Amino acid sequence: MIERTLKQQILKNFKRNKIIILIGSRQVGKTTLAEMISNEFKNKFIWFNGDEPDVRSQLTDVTSTQLRTLIGKNELIIIDEAQRIKNIGLTLKLIYDNITKVKILATGSSSFELTSEINEPLTGRKREYFLYSLSYQEMLDQTNLLEVRRMLEHHLIYGYYPEVVTNPGEEKNILNEISQSYLYKDVLSYGNIKKPLALEKLVQAIALQLGQEVNYHELGQTVGVDNETIERWINLLEKSFVIFRLSSFSRNLRNEIKKGKKIYFYDNGIRNAIINNFNPLSLRTDIGALWENFLINERAKNNQNANRFVNKYFWRTNSQREIDYIEDYGGKLHAYEFKWNPNKKVKFPKSFLDNYPNSEIKVINRDNFEEFVLD
Repeated sequence: MIERTLKQQILKNFKRNKIIILIGSRQVGKTTLAEMISNEFKNKFIWFNGDEPDVRSQLTDVTSTQLRTLIGKNELIIIDEAQRIKNIGLTLKLIYDNITKVKILATGSSSFELTSEINEPLTGRKREYFLYSLSYQEMLDQTNLLEVRRMLEHHLIYGYYPEVVTNPGEEKNILNEISQSYLYKDVLSYGNIKKPLALEKLVQAIALQLGQEVNYHELGQTVGVDNETIERWINLLEKSFVIFRLSSFSRNLRNEIKKGKKIYFYDNGIRNAIINNFNPLSLRTDIGALWENFLINERAKNNQNANRFVNKYFWRTNSQREIDYIEDYGGKLHAYEFKWNPNKKVKFPKSFLDNYPNSEIKVINRDNFEEFVLD
């Protein structure tokens, strides 16, 4: 098994007496990470699977006395798929407040109910982590720099889902299975969507516009639903960790786009499975979009591991001058242009440089990207 970077951070926060909430998309490795953590407790742990009806019954409307009996002398309690358990936030609060020596790890594959259930009851008691697919850093720790560089183009196409990485030769089958069987499960369950085929059509349309500014009205016309439905479905897809949005950066200067949105996928392989395109880079016209999606994801993983909290944007003007990616942290803007080809010349827009003169600017290409994703 590939060691996950979050493991040590979670163990450290156990020592700080925090409930750990681990969220992330289905099949991304939450259960495997929980198993790795449980191994540190030498069989002094108890595991509850929220998908099981009897487990849901045991942990719903339960008293602290009943919880004490359930947990016994175990030092760790793991609740997998916690979002399936009604009022799970109150149950976790009861455990935390009344059984002081036990450590708590709860996982969830969607934020539809889990986030709203836990936020108020667990204020000051929890630390929440997002588990991405495997990272460039984790692959580097597992192998070596030469090997991960050799595999870069492969992962731009097939992504970093753990099962994909550990089963070479089966990438297409695994990604197709994930995209067909798991991808929309939480969306359809919680969203009461009566047109699943229209939802799939929306995701395909978004995938084909990867890295481009999206227009909800145009998406609605493509899919055959109204703007409000597009907005709601995109929100549901985001909460189930299929996609995420990047907003436009603006400080109300003339000509800046103020309400633009770009949409990215949490994994390149899933995006390519949705449009059924696993062609090598030499046969593709979307290399730039794949590179951009990859870099923004790897940067997010790195920011989390480094405990670097940033605001993320893209920048564009009405005259189509743009910057791919901006981070706002440390009192400074950090602007990045992404180019797969290291020989591609890039000139940052003068209007941006004039209006934000103290910004740090950098071009990220395949020769220097490691300083961006391993910073």
